[in-house]
Formats: sequence, structure tokens, C-alpha cells
Amino acid sequence: MLRLVLMGTGAFGVPAFERLRTTPDFAILAVYTQPPRPAGRGHRLRPTAVQSWAEEKGLGPVRTPTSLRDPAEQAQLAALGADLVLVASYGLILPPAVLTAPRLGCVNIHASLLPRWRGAAPIQRAIEAGDRESGISFFVMDEGIDTGPLLARYPLPLPARIRAPELHDRLARLAAEHVVEVLQGYAAGTIRPKPQPAEGASYAAKVRREEGHLDFTAPAVVLERRIRAFDPWPGSWCFHRGTRLLVHEAEVVAGEGEPGTVIRPPLVVACGEGALAITRLARPGRRVLEVEAFLRGYAIAVGERLG
Repeated sequence: MLRLVLMGTGAFGVPAFERLRTTPDFAILAVYTQPPRPAGRGHRLRPTAVQSWAEEKGLGPVRTPTSLRDPAEQAQLAALGADLVLVASYGLILPPAVLTAPRLGCVNIHASLLPRWRGAAPIQRAIEAGDRESGISFFVMDEGIDTGPLLARYPLPLPARIRAPELHDRLARLAAEHVVEVLQGYAAGTIRPKPQPAEGASYAAKVRREEGHLDFTAPAVVLERRIRAFDPWPGSWCFHRGTRLLVHEAEVVAGEGEPGTVIRPPLVVACGEGALAITRLARPGRRVLEVEAFLRGYAIAVGERLG
């Protein structure tokens, strides 16, 4: 029986955690997640996806520290006597005292084929960069940012025009398919940590809100990738006569002109290279519409500028 502590915040880790919960060879001693945050118009505290899952399944205790740097918090974790801590999309730094507390250390499930896209936003950066392949990496955590030795990697080809939510869900399912075999193999010594390759490392910086503003001086192919990468947050938008337009889908098409200019109907916009045909969009607080339906209620003429 492998004694586990689970650490996660976003929904990414839930399928793998659920697989472990339903496998007899594992015992879940505790679940760690970030504290509930204000959400919605009423700013009510909303528990994380992992807390909601753990409470629904009757797991406990569920702990929500704001940091793991407190010695008392570290002692409480160590007292659990876990064999291994499994981390997936947790969002808090694990200090050395936490990394070394479990007998087998801490294992992270990361949404890229390391060393490609170390860091906070591997899914978004892979789509933005036009990668043709993504995947899942299981690695033993050290003090670096996603630099620890690898246990296993599982590739996933990226279809054209995949969006961030779809890739997130596919990778979460892929992790769940393999988490049992990886942890069992690691505990048994049949899967041994190996250093990450020295070549091919890149850093997936956290997405900033302002990156969602479409700069039409960029190539159309870059903007189309960003629209898919930054769904649902921060989203993608531009302005027309001071009105914010939320762009949900677009296609790269042929065309040229002054960047930001609508060069032909229904809504084809010239970019630094090529053009972007906006196909689905909305105004803030309104529902997303196909471009033809949108333009029936909000006119944008050829020759006008978006920016």
C-alpha cells in the first residue's frame, strides 16, 4: 500500500487523483489545495476544483495553507508519514523541507514533454508557439522550476486548431491513464529517475492579462494561435471606435493592407503578415455570435480600423 498526499488546485489533476482514489494499492492520507478565492459577481469564496472533488468523495483532511514555508505547516505534513506526495497544478512553491519529507519525495505531473515548456503555462505556450506535439511528464521534484529527474513522458500529437481547454482535458486524461503504473513502478524501483535532456529546454511564462489584446501588426498566424491559446483566460480582444470586441475564433486567410484595417467582408482584418478572418465574436456581457449574426446588430464597414 502506497501512502499518498495529493497536492493540486486546478481541475487538471482531478482525473489522475480520482484514478488513484479508486485503485486499492493506494491510500490517500490528505489533500492539499490553495484556499478558496472570491469569484463571481457576489465575490463569494469558491473552493478549488480539487477541494470540491475531495469533499465530494469524502476525503480528508483537506488542507488549504496559503504557503508551505511555515515550519509548523511543514511539521504537520511530515507527521503524516507519507511515502510520496503527488503534485498536479498546485501553484505553491514546495520548499526543501517539503520536498524531502516523504520517503520517495514529491512527484509532479506536468503538462508538457520536459524539458520543453517548464513553468506555469505549458499548455498555452505550446499552442501559441505552434507546437505539433505536447504530452505529459512525471518527474521527481527538486528546488528548480520543473527541472527534476524524469520518471516517464507520454507524447500527445496536437491536431490543427486545438484550443487550450481541449488540450488541458486531453492531457489530464492522459495523465490519469498512466499515473498508477508510474507511481507503482517508481515505488518498486522498476522506473528510475533519469536527468532531463540538456537540449530543448524552454520556459512557459505565466500568461499576462494584457497578452489577450490583439496587436494586428503581428502576423495573422501568430494572432490565430493566441486566440486559441488564451481561451478562456485572458481571452482575446480588440477595439472598434472605443468598443471592446471579444474575439473567440478566427482563421488565417490571404490579404494585405494597413494592419488593423477591415479589408473585405464579413470581417477580414489585415495583419503584419496575411489577414485574419474573425468568425465568432461578442461584445462584453453579450453572447458569442457567428460573425454574420454579430454584424447584423453591430456594423463594421470595410475600411474601418480595429486595434
